[in-house]
This record gives sequence, C-alpha cells and structure tokens, in this order.
Amino acid sequence: MFDMSKPLIPITIATFFLQFCIGLISTNAQDTQSRVEKYLDRRKIQQISQAATRRAFHDFQFSNRIKESQITFKPDIADDVGKYNHPIHYDHGAGMAVADIDGDGLLDIYFVGQLGGNELWKNLGNGRFTNITQSAGVGLKDRVCVTASFADIDNDGDPDLFVTTVRGGNVMFENLGNGIFKDISDQAGVSYVGHSSGAVFFDYDNDGLLDLFVCNVGKYTLERKGRGGAYEGMTNSFYGHLFPELSESSILYRNLGGNRFKVVSPSVLSHKAWSGDASFFDVNGDGFPDLYVCCMQGDNLFYENEGGAHFVEKTAKYFPKTPWGAMGVKFFDYNNDGLIDLFVTDMHSDMTSLQIDLQKRLRPGLEKAKSETFCAIEWTEAYLQGSSNNIFGNAFYQNLGGGKFVEVSDQIGVETFWPWGVSVGDLNADGYEDMFITAGMGYPFNYYVNSVLLNDLGKNFFDAEFVVGIEPRLGGETEVDYFKLDTEGADKNHPISRGHHGVITIEGSASSRSSATFDLDNDGDLDIVTNELLDKPQVFVSNLSEKRKVNFIKLKLRGTKSNRDGLGATVKLFSGSGTQVRYHDGKSGYLSQSSLPLYFGLGDAIRVDRIEIHWPSGTTQLLKDVDANQTLNVQEP
Repeated sequence: MFDMSKPLIPITIATFFLQFCIGLISTNAQDTQSRVEKYLDRRKIQQISQAATRRAFHDFQFSNRIKESQITFKPDIADDVGKYNHPIHYDHGAGMAVADIDGDGLLDIYFVGQLGGNELWKNLGNGRFTNITQSAGVGLKDRVCVTASFADIDNDGDPDLFVTTVRGGNVMFENLGNGIFKDISDQAGVSYVGHSSGAVFFDYDNDGLLDLFVCNVGKYTLERKGRGGAYEGMTNSFYGHLFPELSESSILYRNLGGNRFKVVSPSVLSHKAWSGDASFFDVNGDGFPDLYVCCMQGDNLFYENEGGAHFVEKTAKYFPKTPWGAMGVKFFDYNNDGLIDLFVTDMHSDMTSLQIDLQKRLRPGLEKAKSETFCAIEWTEAYLQGSSNNIFGNAFYQNLGGGKFVEVSDQIGVETFWPWGVSVGDLNADGYEDMFITAGMGYPFNYYVNSVLLNDLGKNFFDAEFVVGIEPRLGGETEVDYFKLDTEGADKNHPISRGHHGVITIEGSASSRSSATFDLDNDGDLDIVTNELLDKPQVFVSNLSEKRKVNFIKLKLRGTKSNRDGLGATVKLFSGSGTQVRYHDGKSGYLSQSSLPLYFGLGDAIRVDRIEIHWPSGTTQLLKDVDANQTLNVQEP
C-alpha cells in the first residue's frame, strides 16, 4: 500500500533540490546566472550561423508587445511549486485557449492560473485587449485551475468554454452571446471533482455533437489545504504511477444534446494512467476519430475507434515505442505528403537528466540529445515499469501510409530540452508548418529557452528562436520573483532562512507552459501568445508582413450535419506552391484546445486552385479558383 508518511523520492533528488534552493541566494547564484548568459550567447551565435545555410525564409522577427497589448494577467501558483519546492504536478502550470467569443472577427484569449482566478481578455484590434472576466462571469477565483478548451457544444454558432481544476470541480460555461457565459456544469453532468488536466472535444461517434475527453492525472494531493485553498501535495507524488490506488480514470463524456453529457461505460473506453494531455486523429482512415493519450509517467496509449461504438487499445500496432514522460501532442503534416504525422514532447525524461548532469546540459547542442543514459542511471526498471518500449525524449512519428509510422525525431531535428507543449503554425507563410515549443522548469532550476523550430521545406526543422526574436526575453529578464520568506517569523525554519534576517524575496527562472499561434492583429501572419508561471504572458507579434508579401488563406468551418466547429474535418488545399493538408483538431498548445480558423500560408501563390473539405459526416465539398489573402467562412452543404 501507498504510505504517504514515507518519502519515496530518491535521496539524490531530494538532496539536489535542497542544495539548489540554498544555492539560489548564495554567492554561487551569480556564477549560475553568468553561465546561463554565456550559454544563451553561444546558442544565439550558433543558431544565426546555422540558419544562414537553410532554405526556409527566416528574415523576420517577433517582438514582445505585452505592454502595448495592455494585458496584465499574472498567474499565481500553489506554494508546492515554489516556497516548499515539492516535486509535484502543480509545477506543470496552466493552459490558455483562444476563440472569437462574441463574433466580431477578432480572437480573444482566456488565460488560466492556479490561484487568484482566470482571466478573459477581449481583442479590441490593433494588438490591444481589455479584461472582461467579471462581466463574462468566467473568473473562477475560488478554484485551482489547470486548463481550458473552447468548442461549440450546442451547435448554436458561438464557442462554449470548459475548464479543468484540481479537486475544485470541472466547469462548463455556455456562451450566451455578447461576451456573457453561464455555468451549466451540474446540468451538463461534467462537474467531476479530481485531479483533472487536459480536455479535448471531438465527435467520436459522428452524430454531429461534440463529445468530451477529460484527462485525469492521479491523486497527488493530501487532505490539507494551504494558501489560496490549494490542497497540499504529496512529496512523493512522482512515484504515484506505481500505486494503482492513487490512479484516477480519465473520462469520456458523450454529448446527448440539450447541453447534457453522459459518462460512457468502460466497455466504450477505459483509460487509467497518469495522463495530462490527449489529441485525436483518424489514423486508420475509417471515418471515425481515434484517440492518442499522453502519459507523463509511463507508456502513452493509442485507442482505435471502432465505428463510434467503442475504442480498442492498439498502441503497439502503430506506435510500438512511446516517450516515457510525455507532455504535449499534435497531429500535423510536416512534409506536405498528404499524410498526417504525430509529434509528442517529453519533459520528464529531461528532468531526470538535469539532476544527473546539470553543468553539461548548459552547452549548445546537447539539448538535441536523448536522455536514455541519464534515465538508466537514475531510475530502476521497476520505477520505469519496463523501458524497452520507451523513448526518453521527444518523438516524431512520420506517417508512411497504410497505418505505418516511423519515429524520426533525431533525423529531422525536433529534440528539445524541458519541453511542455507545442503550438503548430506556418510562421513564415511558406506553405510548411512550423513549431513553437514552450519550455523551462522555473524555480529552482536554470533558465531554459522556448524553442522555435522552422520547417526547412519539409526536409527537417532547424532551431530559430534567437533568429526570429523569441529569445532572448524582453529586456533579457530570465528571473522572476517566486516567493517571500519571513526568516524571523513564520518561515524561520525554512532551510533558506538560515543566515538571513527579515523578509527576503526568492527569485527563480522564468518559464512558459502553454501557448497559441494565431493572427492576433489580422495582418495575415501568425503571432504567438504564451501563458507563463508567475509572470505576464509573452505577446509575440510578427513583422513577417512587413518583411515580405504574405499570401494566405484562413478557413473557418461551419458544420451542418457535422458538428458546428467542423472538428474532425480534413482540408486539402492545392495551389502553385504545392498541396497542403490540415486536420481540424483545434489543438492549440499544451493542455489546451482553441476555436481558430485553419491557416494556410501560400508562399508566392496568389490564388488557390481548389480546396477539398472532407467533413466528419462523410460529405466532400469542393471550392475552386479562390483568391488569396482572405478569410473564408465555409458552410457544410
């Protein structure tokens, strides 16, 4: 049985955490910061040099316009993440979601935080936003929240909102129009109370109503509550996957119509694992969406949808080796061969390697290495529950057709360090989709960069965060205030308090969690917004449209027989720049799902020869001779 009184974290890790915390405010802290700065400088020089040899257009930049945006959201975190520094799942942070909530043609942003409430920011145009949380009624200040997803659950034409929490009850908001939402959680039957994480809307039975899959991690908190009402965490929760009594089943809800959902029986789908995120795609091409579920401690699982009646676990058939510490997931066609590929990020494997070899990891190039050696040293096979079918790092499964996938992450250059989730979009509008990957652990670890992986015309990806201005951070600030200690009062027994007087502020490295790529200012190119730990978002506005002529098509789907959002549709676009395929899954970033138009960069093409839309209902729609540089609102016939 699981004994919460006995810490199961290896002594090497516990000692590492304590030593690192004390070191942050010692004289060695300056040395650490100096090493980080030197590392970032070297990485910048290396990237700029390597980018010069690449064919993909990269002579454009992003600038952080957080001040101009007027967004002031700054999330708070549970003390387990900072002050008490427990290695616990609270440090996974929170998500964000994007949608045009009031039909004005501008995309609005919902930010999620653990403590202090979430915020909804209305897009005013020209890169400016205003806080409408109170009037919209979506703040949830009394709950520890994890993430959010937008989708039209009642097919009335506006995006509704689902929010997951840690033991606060999940929440479904119906969009009433004009920026007003109503809590219908109890009526809808989705107010599960547990350790929930990512949530994915998809129509698994193709009845025209969006169903909902909610990932539940497992029990990682105690019965005591701390600051802000957050349940205190188990100090040994990273061993929780070894104890079946701590697991929580993830939930598949079937949409019954009338804003009512029903939990499906285990005969339809039964999933129990420490899962944080999931996504869907019709892998076997039978017209029904299949489900891929990430496990942050163990094997990922793939469920094949058999005619909308039930799911069968077939991971080994398609993905025989999966990342051991998976966080984010995205299906997309990276090489424009018409076949949808799969990318999965793995953060927990890198956490292990950090503890073994902190210094070595601060050398450019090593972030491209897998972590097998480190994990083999640190963890037993019993802890890993068998590692022969695992990858200790990111995985990229190239679709070869006929149900065959091959793992090519190292060959195409998509290994990164400390990754959380991925947002995919054609950042340079050349017709090939690029990736933005959030990263970093925050306190008490060194700063690490968010990654931009530009697609080199479908051959591979190259690192470009310094090339395009994502790094270094605005003002070079890589540290944020994490917590305060009253060294002679309530916190006098804290290990860091020794040798100090009065109230001191402890800093930690800045780090991102979730993100979304979308055209924030309607100038035709894609921008990026992040959700941070203990810091304001980064609002990266692209100047691509100032650097070159941008040709694009935005496609907003409106289902009739299919669900109103058209989730599950496949769109094929044919132009002089080639053929592109998008699978409409709404997956926008780590943990989150958004309601965004599909974006196609067209390179030099100024017209689209034809667009094929394959709706979930089975209907195929054809558009011919379409002018570029417009948003098409397409209704299913």
